[in-house]
Amino acid sequence: MRVRLDEGRVWDTGLGDFIEASVAYDDETGEIVAIGHASAIQADVVRSIRGLSVLPGFIDVHVHLRDPGLTHKETLASGLQAAAAGGFTQVACMPNTKPPIASAEIVEDIRRRGAAIGKAEVHPIACLTADQAGERLADYASLAQAGALGFSDDGRGVQDGGLMRQALVELRSLGKPAMIHAEDESISRGGALHERAAARLGTSAQPGSAEAAMIARDVLLAEETGAHLHVCHVSREASVAIVRFAKARGVRVTAEVTPHHLLLSERDIDGPDAVWKVNPPIAAEEDRRACLAAFADGTLDVIATDHAPHHPDEKAKGMDEAPFGMVGLEVAFAVLYTGLVREGLVPMRRLVAAMSARPAQLFGLQGGQIRPGARADLVLVDLGRRFRVDPSEFYTKGRNTPFAGREVFGRVVETIRAGRAIFCEGEERLS
Repeated sequence: MRVRLDEGRVWDTGLGDFIEASVAYDDETGEIVAIGHASAIQADVVRSIRGLSVLPGFIDVHVHLRDPGLTHKETLASGLQAAAAGGFTQVACMPNTKPPIASAEIVEDIRRRGAAIGKAEVHPIACLTADQAGERLADYASLAQAGALGFSDDGRGVQDGGLMRQALVELRSLGKPAMIHAEDESISRGGALHERAAARLGTSAQPGSAEAAMIARDVLLAEETGAHLHVCHVSREASVAIVRFAKARGVRVTAEVTPHHLLLSERDIDGPDAVWKVNPPIAAEEDRRACLAAFADGTLDVIATDHAPHHPDEKAKGMDEAPFGMVGLEVAFAVLYTGLVREGLVPMRRLVAAMSARPAQLFGLQGGQIRPGARADLVLVDLGRRFRVDPSEFYTKGRNTPFAGREVFGRVVETIRAGRAIFCEGEERLS
């Protein structure tokens, strides 16, 4: 059937702005069929979406779904429902599960179960080194054939530079990205917080050089090998400078930034609550401003949430013992729209592109645009609606967000993937 959405505003990808128009899609082919005046578009079903704005479905290339093996933190079902509730139609899940995503069988299993759940589409990221042990390379060919979108040891950096160079050589031949968690562990030594916050709270510190040093190393290796290097969760001013330098030299490097590194600084850390513990740590105000400027000018290509749920008991262990991570899927758009777009710091077209068209382009995915013939991945948002972030209402199992209690604008009302609604506001949690 052809479904037409009337009386809303539709995002025009080419224009980079909203237009007053109707959009129609075929729920059988899963494609957008027309955009324009309602009277010129035939449809079997007509829906009024007065007061809502239609955006391309969001894409997150960096989430932790904890499944298999860590389902006390998150299940595939809870994570993919949380993604859909945040307006995400596609997510890429990192391999630090138990067992890790290190075999074709696990890649295929995640894809199969994700399809059966019927929420956001899931793209597994497989291990960069075998079992994420950092000793030898994973079997890239079989993992790619099974459907791995990219390769990462996220949660750890590859400490052996020679092994990393070998990985980039092999991945270039496969046309797959290496997605690096940049952390030199001989420098970081497991530090929990930015240096200033650590000194203030009497806990362990993680120097910013731990991130920047590894990015510098891997940028040089990417330049030598010609591979696609994707830098995860950039957080420091020095790291931004290295990425900008590499791009100017023509190195095939792309980079992501998280909502928490764009919106928060170590000044916000008001106590020893481990909700603030994330890797890389929330950095200084000058780092945040550098990341914001680099996001605004496109040096940092995409938004990625680094959604990392943990059981509340784990986060209650205190700053030194609690695991790293924050949840982010369900409120990413709202906190960014409120904190960046409404404040006049970043134009709407930049935020929308970084959450849809740009990740689709970089990772070869469908979606990301609203145009005839494109996959009907859409998110319906009430941009004028204010709400308070309440973790008790989350679909994810995780409650660990520093944005709890914050008033934001931009409520996701409905998410559509390939012409089928995968989230409607107020729906029940999946079992």
